[in-house]
Amino acid sequence: MKPTLLILAAGMGSRYGGLKQVDPIGVNGEAIIEYSVFDAIRAGFGKVVFVIREDIEQAFKDKFANKFEQKIDIQYVYQAADSPIGGITEFPERLKPWGTAHAVLVAKDVITEPFAVINADDYYGISAFRSMSNFLTNDCTPDTYSMIGYVLHKTLSDHGSVNRGVCAMNDQNHLLDIVERLKIERIDGIPQYLGEDDQRYPLSDQDLVSMNFFGFHPNIFDTMESMFIQFVKDNWEKPKAEFFIPLVVSQMIESGAMKMVVIPNDEQWFGVTYKEDKEPVQKAFAILTEEGKYPPSLW
Repeated sequence: MKPTLLILAAGMGSRYGGLKQVDPIGVNGEAIIEYSVFDAIRAGFGKVVFVIREDIEQAFKDKFANKFEQKIDIQYVYQAADSPIGGITEFPERLKPWGTAHAVLVAKDVITEPFAVINADDYYGISAFRSMSNFLTNDCTPDTYSMIGYVLHKTLSDHGSVNRGVCAMNDQNHLLDIVERLKIERIDGIPQYLGEDDQRYPLSDQDLVSMNFFGFHPNIFDTMESMFIQFVKDNWEKPKAEFFIPLVVSQMIESGAMKMVVIPNDEQWFGVTYKEDKEPVQKAFAILTEEGKYPPSLW
């Protein structure tokens, strides 16, 4: 059975100032999503599931309709703050959905095979999809998952600080924890994050970080659902609380419910966190096309 790619595309894009999921980036106006789908197809994925908001459905489908639906099975699911999960029908009032792990949960009914999760607005690299497809096809089990680890210095932005989950691993490359480091930026040539005490602390350029490229067995849905039900109860009066994938992963590792293999990757990550990121990312895709890594027209 071929693995599935789950693309989280329901974000607001507040720092970017627009709907970056459909913004033209490639040499022929392709969105970053299209490169991910292209890479997934040639890496052997059999289905793509998009998590979107109902209010962007028309813009999303106008951009991508008929581009790749003849090349791979495409499905859509919808995330909202009150998307029913695990029998929960009543939610506290809040403006935003509940975060990335909640986005994964809304796809529970359409995924029954091992699957990967990525962000819609990140470029992960050709080899990352091949490595993940190979893992999901050959090594994924009910208690063995994976994630692609990126070298920190290849994930920073020149136009503002970023948050990154820094990976702690054992000598078998099994993840021990993901430590969220905030407001990372290069200062005096060294990547530094802002601690809770408002002091700056250094990181290594070679630290592996999570960019939300995970590989899961479908049995994670039941565990994630139970955790989400409890999370809603615990955060009923916290309208900004978010149920993130790393939170689920960390709790499952701590409980011994699973192990997660970190697959190192040396690809250059591209993303459009800020509007100023768009031009350099456009140039990067032009270079990749000139080098023959992508055809002049994807579709």
